[in-house]
Amino acid sequence: MSGFSNPAVDAPLAQDIAKTLRYLAADGVQAANSGHPGMPMGCADIAAVLLTRFLRIDPADTNWFNRDRFVLSAGHGSMLLYSMLHLAGYLPMDELKKFRQIGSMTPGHPEVHEVPGVDVTTGPLAAGFATAAGLALAERMLADRYNRPGCEVVDHFTYVIMGDGCNMEGLSQEAASLAGHLKLGKLIAIYDDNEISIEGSTELAFTEDVNARYESLGWHVQDIDGHDHAAIAQAVINAQNETEKPSIIVAHTTIGKGAPNKAGKASSHGEPLGVEELLAAKQADNWPTEGFYVPEAVTVDFATRKEQWAKIRKAHDELLAAYAQAHGDEAGELKRIAEGKLPEGWKNATPTFEADEKGLATRASGGKVLNAFAAAIDELVGGSADLAPSTKTEITSGKWTDFIAPGSYAGRNIHFGVREHAMGNMVNGLALHGLIPFAATFMVFHDYMRPAVRLAALQNCRSIFVYTHDSFYVGEDGPTHQPIEHMAAMRSIPRLAVMRPADANEVAYAWQYAIGRADGPTAMALTRQNLPTLDRTKYAPADGVLKGGYVLDDDENAEMILVATGSEVSLALDTAKQLREQGRKVRVVSMPCLDLFYQQPQEYQDAVLPKTIAKRVVLEAGIRQGWEGIIGWDGVFVGMDDFGQSGPQQLLAKKFGFTVEGVMEKIQKAGL
Repeated sequence: MSGFSNPAVDAPLAQDIAKTLRYLAADGVQAANSGHPGMPMGCADIAAVLLTRFLRIDPADTNWFNRDRFVLSAGHGSMLLYSMLHLAGYLPMDELKKFRQIGSMTPGHPEVHEVPGVDVTTGPLAAGFATAAGLALAERMLADRYNRPGCEVVDHFTYVIMGDGCNMEGLSQEAASLAGHLKLGKLIAIYDDNEISIEGSTELAFTEDVNARYESLGWHVQDIDGHDHAAIAQAVINAQNETEKPSIIVAHTTIGKGAPNKAGKASSHGEPLGVEELLAAKQADNWPTEGFYVPEAVTVDFATRKEQWAKIRKAHDELLAAYAQAHGDEAGELKRIAEGKLPEGWKNATPTFEADEKGLATRASGGKVLNAFAAAIDELVGGSADLAPSTKTEITSGKWTDFIAPGSYAGRNIHFGVREHAMGNMVNGLALHGLIPFAATFMVFHDYMRPAVRLAALQNCRSIFVYTHDSFYVGEDGPTHQPIEHMAAMRSIPRLAVMRPADANEVAYAWQYAIGRADGPTAMALTRQNLPTLDRTKYAPADGVLKGGYVLDDDENAEMILVATGSEVSLALDTAKQLREQGRKVRVVSMPCLDLFYQQPQEYQDAVLPKTIAKRVVLEAGIRQGWEGIIGWDGVFVGMDDFGQSGPQQLLAKKFGFTVEGVMEKIQKAGL
């Protein structure tokens, strides 16, 4: 199927299709009195050529696994995509008329899962481009694993339209660098080079040679007139035929094309044309002035296209059937992955760790747990930002344990290089294509990838973000590498489950939760320093992690609760021991995931944290923010209120009060 293209439609019809897209987009923005008409009007010719000649899709099945992926990285031009989806049969006209309205399927920026036919949520510039690189990598990985001679069942392109803003963002450099290195030849980007941004000409701040930049990054570069249909089509064909390099087609366009007074100007970028300007544009283009007009010939043409797309899908179904006959096990596994299902009995891979006073750093136990699950789950893949030896995230168990390399994609370990932002977005692309990916780095560098983590949550991606070196216990590296506010920052992201496990067995269940969770991302906060592996014959089972928080150790008629996460849980247990020596009745609660705990029934929450016990102490090597509901008015927080310092971890623990003596002093000072 590679190198696919339909015959060109006759020139008048091709122009009518482009004009239909142009003015449907402009009408939608005008009806909403909000949005960005300039980019859709300028890119309508590109969209028309892609839609009629190259995209292999199936409106009857928006989740067809082998469809071409199309990503509008310049997501502010969403009405272009919605207009394409309408002509293709995904969206009814009424939805175009409800652009940017509450409850519509045409939100201000494209949203995957919410809008049929949208492959990636886009808007933050360059994020779509980076995610598209992840989609293209996933296609290559699955193709190398499952394709067989004569049965290339995974074989599609990833197309992306990006704008000037995408290329200004540093994220595009990170993603393009890695995509070029990996030789992702089925990634085709079309750069809408209209030379206009919100403030005016791109000459104000963006004068580099973009073509030379991409050439230096190992991309196949073409330069064309973005309104010449023949040139657009030939450039895409050339890009399809270039298998050793990703391709970028630099398409020179006019923003707001057709608008007599606003074409080529910043005024067409981010506001409606206005009734008079839109009317004048249609009249100058010999286009009917009624709103949301679609010529009968265009409607008929796309009815035929739906039949063509159905034939393409049917041909692939027949190929899959032949593949299943010849390669039953592989076909079954690929089908399972495409459906987002996990292997039967996968939870049996959850490892158990024996009690050990010395224990393991949770980054180390995390590596062991990762490999235990990798042996059972082939689609578990990922890598780190040049930190695998430190984050302990190299997969050495199961199949395909090699590292991905240019031209060799069947492995499951990925060298992302020092590119946290691109790594996060590419991992989201891997997840959107059906893999279960992880990205690993030090927790302090979450700051570099936070936008990608937020987008993972927005898109309900099963992305797993592994953050090691999770506190001031990093020690001598000092405050630049000691995360203080990061747990609170991550917990503030809706839908993100933030896990800070206390020992190796909690790590095992944290990973089990993250892998089994199909509706959103998970962040792991793991230690550099060793933590004792708790004796589960003495303390509660570690599967309490699956409820976010649980009673770890308890006295009958407890009158004080110590709540802790991660490395502070063993400190809470030691403090409880000293309190008991003073005759106090204490409950210790491990709270690895606040959000997950709050999702439990109120009865369970009240059973773990009874409202009748007002004396509460929370211990976490981070800031207080987010703990207020647990601490209450009269509680004590043992944590950080400033950045860390450089020094040996044991001395830092004493300095910051993370010792039994330090905690006892705070409890006594508070009168608890």
